[in-house]
Amino acid sequence: MPQAILFDLDGTLINDSMESFLPPYFAALTRKLAHLIAPEKLIAQLNASTHAMVASADATRTLADIFAADFFPKIGVPRETLMPLFDDFYAREYRDLRAYVNPIPEARAVVRRAFDARVPVVIATMPVFPLVAVQQRLEWGKLADFSYALITAYENMRASKPHPAYYHEIAEKIGCAPEDCVMVGNEVQNDILPAKRAGMKTFWVTDTAFMATDVPADWRGTLEEFGALLERKFEE
Repeated sequence: MPQAILFDLDGTLINDSMESFLPPYFAALTRKLAHLIAPEKLIAQLNASTHAMVASADATRTLADIFAADFFPKIGVPRETLMPLFDDFYAREYRDLRAYVNPIPEARAVVRRAFDARVPVVIATMPVFPLVAVQQRLEWGKLADFSYALITAYENMRASKPHPAYYHEIAEKIGCAPEDCVMVGNEVQNDILPAKRAGMKTFWVTDTAFMATDVPADWRGTLEEFGALLERKFEE
């Protein structure tokens, strides 16, 4: 039995994709800030500063610090002017994006089963959003009322997917050796390969009709099948 279980969020525990989520997200945010920043400039700088977070290898600063150092000087509007507007956006307009996120029916039962195993459970999502945004997506997926050991976000992480350092950092934060953790995710490049490189066991959540043989996951199958594996206590 693993000593900790890490779940990816988007596409694994909730039914959404960044391809469908980001366009309305950008549209809502650009409307919020249109009186200060041209939409095309805002989107370009958000993308560039997000890339700076993902690429960062600076273990001394949080990803929020990396974002701020890259974003605010280049966007040309003072941080003290923009931050209250960002905070208000996540408190108000962000909630309207709920229409683009749906629960996965079996996800709640699987997460409950993980908690029943009495091990730390982590939401190991791409840490490029503030915690309040991740918590809302958990709420929309009917998964917000669990006591997670950690929910990764840009305020509390210094490394991002797809770097193995992201998984090492999680293991350190929850006090578990990487080899005692299982990462459950649907993306090979972000979830399975870097977690494997960090020394973790992995479960690749994928449609059973598509079983690539060159993905070095320890287990693979549907989310429901991961729940069954938990039920068997990883004996097989």
